[in-house]
Amino acid sequence: MPRRSSPLKKTIAARAAALVLLALAGCSPDIELRGNLPPPEQLAQVVVGKSSRDDVQSLLGTPSNISPFDDSAWFYISTVTEKVSFFDPEIKERKVIGILFDDRGIVTALATKTLADGRDVAVVPRETPTAGKQMTLFEQLFGNIGRFSKQAGEKR
Repeated sequence: MPRRSSPLKKTIAARAAALVLLALAGCSPDIELRGNLPPPEQLAQVVVGKSSRDDVQSLLGTPSNISPFDDSAWFYISTVTEKVSFFDPEIKERKVIGILFDDRGIVTALATKTLADGRDVAVVPRETPTAGKQMTLFEQLFGNIGRFSKQAGEKR
C-alpha cells in the first residue's frame, strides 16, 4: 500500500521552501549609481583652449563639486556601489572628471580618474581637547538639584 504524506508535512515543507526563497532574495545585490557623470559624446564637445565655463555648464550640467579655494577647478563625480544583504556597500566603480579653467574662464585641462587612481587616506584617531570640566553621568543628572532658588520678592 502506497504511503501518503500528511498535510502537516506538506505545510512544513511549503514554509521551509518559502523561508529559503526569502533568504535567497535577501542575498541579491542592490546596485546604486550616484553622482553626475556626463555622457562621453557630450564630454568630447569640451575643447581645451576654446570652451568656456558657460559652455561646459550648458553641455555637462552643474558639477558635483567646485574647488573649495577658487572656482578654477570643476569636478564631475560618479560612484557605483553594490550592497549585499546586511554587509557594508562595496565600491565597484568610480569616475572623476576634472576640468581646470584659467583666469578668463577658458578650459585649460581635462582629466579623467578612476577608482584605480585613488589613494587611501589614513585617518588620525586623535580628538581635539575641549575646555571645561568632564562631567560624569551622575553629575549631569543631578548637578542642578538645589541650584535654583526663589528670588527675593518672588511669589510661588
